[in-house]
Amino acid sequence: MRVIVVGGGVVGTMHAWQAVERGHEVVQIEREAEARGASLRNFGQIWVSGRAGGEELDTALRARALWEGIGSRVPGLGFRANGSLTPVRSAHEYAVAEAAAARPDAASRGYRLLTPAEARALNPALRGAFDAALHCERDAAVEPRTAQLALREALRAGGRYTFLPGREVREVVGAGAVRDDHGDVHRGDQVVLATGAWLSGLVRELVPDLPVRRVRLQMMQTDPLGEPLTTSVADADSFRYYPAYRGPALDALNAGQAQAPVAAEHAMQLLMVQRLDGGLTIGDTHEYEHPFAFDTLEDPYDHLVGVVESLLGRPLPKVRRRWAGVYAQCTDTSRVVHRQQVGDGVWLVTGPGGRGMTCAPAVAETTADELGW
Repeated sequence: MRVIVVGGGVVGTMHAWQAVERGHEVVQIEREAEARGASLRNFGQIWVSGRAGGEELDTALRARALWEGIGSRVPGLGFRANGSLTPVRSAHEYAVAEAAAARPDAASRGYRLLTPAEARALNPALRGAFDAALHCERDAAVEPRTAQLALREALRAGGRYTFLPGREVREVVGAGAVRDDHGDVHRGDQVVLATGAWLSGLVRELVPDLPVRRVRLQMMQTDPLGEPLTTSVADADSFRYYPAYRGPALDALNAGQAQAPVAAEHAMQLLMVQRLDGGLTIGDTHEYEHPFAFDTLEDPYDHLVGVVESLLGRPLPKVRRRWAGVYAQCTDTSRVVHRQQVGDGVWLVTGPGGRGMTCAPAVAETTADELGW
């Protein structure tokens, strides 16, 4: 077949990967010179630990396996099976971690509740004070700023892949056919629209009542730490955000331990990953109400710096980058992705939310299976 993929982010690129792997020809169209959306503005985490049990966890675990396999073939992804640690500092937080470690699916996530000494043996950079830490062995990481570039380079080597940047698809013009803003028509057997948080224009025309919303977040990156951060790191505010931790213990945490005001105001959690150059990617906030702010706020960054320094037991390296990003999330957050046929031979795939980087390979694999690739 000839498959047209619209969108150069991780979801679109993984659809291109699946199609080429199955022997098809692919044309991938991106409206920017390079993808500039959430696929680059994220942690690069393959985040299994907080996923809801059932379909979401199954998707994340399948994606984790696919990431590892692709990473062995494409070293430029920077895949590493680094796992994660979530330190806890109170009886309420400990109870949530303990409940997570007792889940029926704890073994598939690689959950273990560690003492401080065990956690520091795993990640010696955590010199701050904490009572215990939840370890998730199945978490992993890639390099978000270069992952799509590395995947495209590998795709080109196969001879059945073409990347067309700087072209915005404006119209569906027939079965498996779209027209871009240069006036060129691209025809294939099937079209996948993987347009990320771009939900206006063509997407709005095709699906006026799309059950997907946009979410804005703030993040930052530091100079090299000067030592390995051997796992990703979260804080206990992540318990309030991720569905795997819901239950009586979380209810008790929410009732008995107030979140810091700035963290509550901006729906914050700490997530931290070390990049291959030694710098730390740190975030994040969540903003749901439109219109989004056009600027970034310093109070959330100050809060994150304080949390990180308390866990590392040392000053944070100089912050060299700050940014905001926007991703698309299904309004029914229990759904992994919104997949809909919007024309003859044309499908829209969007709305993975903060799961996009984690789940993209498995989302694309499911699309390929359902479309008969």
